[in-house]
Amino acid sequence: MRRLGWVMVLASVAAGCASTDDQRLRDYNDDGVHLFERGAYKDAGESFQAALALKPADANLLYNLGQCQDRRGQADAAEKTYRECLRQAPGHTDCLHALDGLLVRQQRRPEANQLVDDWLRRDPQSAAAYAEYGWLCTQDKDYPKALSACQHAYELDPRDVHALNELGKLYESLNRSDRALKMYERSLEYQPNQRDVGLCVSRLKAQGTDLPHPD
Repeated sequence: MRRLGWVMVLASVAAGCASTDDQRLRDYNDDGVHLFERGAYKDAGESFQAALALKPADANLLYNLGQCQDRRGQADAAEKTYRECLRQAPGHTDCLHALDGLLVRQQRRPEANQLVDDWLRRDPQSAAAYAEYGWLCTQDKDYPKALSACQHAYELDPRDVHALNELGKLYESLNRSDRALKMYERSLEYQPNQRDVGLCVSRLKAQGTDLPHPD
């Protein structure tokens, strides 16, 4: 997966009352997630599109499809899908980060900045929004500003995995592997299915990193 600071994971799809269509929806989504994890992004996208035929306005399915398109280098299609996801769910955190990352990669930094500014204005108490601002600062290698933003995100919500993961990356950049390990392990407590974060924990432990001692 791309090292974007945050770990991109596919979203779960909630079905309604038990029915044949609900079961098909879950099956298509589960198949898409399985294929995505194997790197079969084209086939995964087809599964998510089949699910969307059953539930066209589902924001999580749109995000999942956008991730497949993004991984296949279909930037225009991915952007269109991400924006439709955000039209359905303006506060979809993972989609906001995915779109922000796409804009940065396309060197459309003013649009990326505006996306985050709008997010912060819309939800000034969002830990994820401040973590995203910290991620943008990291792209400029402005580590003090990035660290300040992510620490504020952590103060707003110590359980926010986006803030925890970004803090972990920042601490690694600042040669504080012990603090990075603590952030990653805490993130996994709240969201265990983060494969990349688990690999970071394994790598740091293999290097002999211990958790920080109390100050």
